[in-house]
Amino acid sequence: MFAGVAIFLILRLRSVLGKRIGFERQQPPPSAAPGFQGPSFQGPVIEGQAVPMPTSRPVPDPHSPLGESLMRIVQRTSDFDPPKFLEQAETAFRTIVTAFANGDRNTLKSLLTPHVYETFEAAITAREAANEKHRTDIKAILSASIEQAELLGDQAAIIVRFISDQVNLTLDASGNPANGTEAVVELTDLWTFERNLKAPGSGWHLAAARNG
Repeated sequence: MFAGVAIFLILRLRSVLGKRIGFERQQPPPSAAPGFQGPSFQGPVIEGQAVPMPTSRPVPDPHSPLGESLMRIVQRTSDFDPPKFLEQAETAFRTIVTAFANGDRNTLKSLLTPHVYETFEAAITAREAANEKHRTDIKAILSASIEQAELLGDQAAIIVRFISDQVNLTLDASGNPANGTEAVVELTDLWTFERNLKAPGSGWHLAAARNG
């Protein structure tokens, strides 16, 4: 079963927030960014291995239905800013995909919900048992956009669509290609990030990932 999960995730993950434009509150918000907790996400400063991200990704019009959904989250917490969230989500995408390929459990555990982490960890364990190695090279993230936002009680969820150019290759125990290709492939992913707005110090975590 784990082997099957490993193959699914390798295929799935080969294919694993800036400028304000109207999302201001009535009172000026603090400069702190919403926290993606983890080694590479320490408050508003993004450090570590992540590649610097552009700050020009468009966010929904605040007067649109999606923008109004984001505004409900903005009004609930003082540290949520949609453009900054999108920047950090893009960095999280790079970090999680790379961590999965490298078998970096500590980084994954800090950025995934417990259920998603269990699935990723099982896939990594199965890959290690087969003595396989996976290499991922994200050549470019062509676009990152907020597709949906919900606020149910204290739980916020935001779906981000990523379109990226990637190279993914799995090597067997002998170092020969077992899956994937050296060719650059354009992939579309829909990632759901969740955050408990009431929990002190809580950050956004990846709660689901699927093809876009």
